[in-house]
Amino acid sequence: MDRKKLASLREKYANTAPGASHHPKFKRAIETIFAGTDRRPKPYEGVATFLDAPLRQLASSPSALADLDVALVGVPYDLGVTNRPGARLGPRAVRAVERIGPYHHVHETLPLHDIAVADVGDVPFRSRYSIEDSNADIEAIFSKIAESGAVPLAVGGDHSISFPILKALGASRPLGLVHIDAHCDTGGPFEGAKFHHGGPFRQAVLAGALDPERTIQIGIRGGAEYLWEFSYASGMTVLHAEEFASLGVPKTIKKIHEVVGKGPAYISFDIDSLDPAFAPGTGTPEAGGLTTREAMELVRGCAGLNIVGGDVVEVAPQYDATTNTAQAAAQMLFELLADVALARRKAR
Repeated sequence: MDRKKLASLREKYANTAPGASHHPKFKRAIETIFAGTDRRPKPYEGVATFLDAPLRQLASSPSALADLDVALVGVPYDLGVTNRPGARLGPRAVRAVERIGPYHHVHETLPLHDIAVADVGDVPFRSRYSIEDSNADIEAIFSKIAESGAVPLAVGGDHSISFPILKALGASRPLGLVHIDAHCDTGGPFEGAKFHHGGPFRQAVLAGALDPERTIQIGIRGGAEYLWEFSYASGMTVLHAEEFASLGVPKTIKKIHEVVGKGPAYISFDIDSLDPAFAPGTGTPEAGGLTTREAMELVRGCAGLNIVGGDVVEVAPQYDATTNTAQAAAQMLFELLADVALARRKAR
């Protein structure tokens, strides 16, 4: 080793004070996170919140949304499942995940520090049995968040929650959609019920809240293709898992921006878009899915879109002995938050 280089490194780093840094980008992060000490909060202490965000419970405080840029919301609901239940436990499992962030090395941002973010608690459901009442409860909460000017990022819950959320956020104009999933979720009624997790985006289009021609669905696969006629009939862009594998991440990201454009957009991430090797804890697993790295790159690639909301859904932790599924979901939530933080920071 070069002796002069070693002497220089020793002089610079051997007796570095806690929290010191010579790298401008890292220095800002360290000074923000450590605030003059060498101590960070222990990841296993305190009250669990999404991404360790401050807790402002909307259900108990009318002023919880004041001055927020992003509201992280739990939607513990799974009355819309068609296969394995348990996604109602998803928000609690994702809140329990430790050590996500706080620094985003790609966007070079500290999302929880660069903008005002809070975990505003869970949607307060009036009934654990009524699908119609639950949809109305979700729509009401997300309408309130939208009126405040905050961007809501939800953790479900099954995918049927996306319909009332889109109704709330798309009430004044239809939204574009980036939908990462194993299934198109544009199916029709089953057994007399249309508000299930296999059909939220059909319902959102028919309600006038979602623009199908500004919608792209990525990672689609499995044996339910015959149910997704509405995606093609309405003009949605569907990229099956095989097509994504051929295109690759950069070309898929380019396609996302071409389809969604500059208008307001919603990002919906179903954890079953991931291969079960990465996320076994879900109600409708499908082999042949995305890797966590590919999924993270796709969500990061949504930076620059006009994101007005998003969700991460279908985490059913009881089917996952490793907690990998909740870990992946928390990471995707962080990626969504970083996209929004980047946009808000640039706008200031």
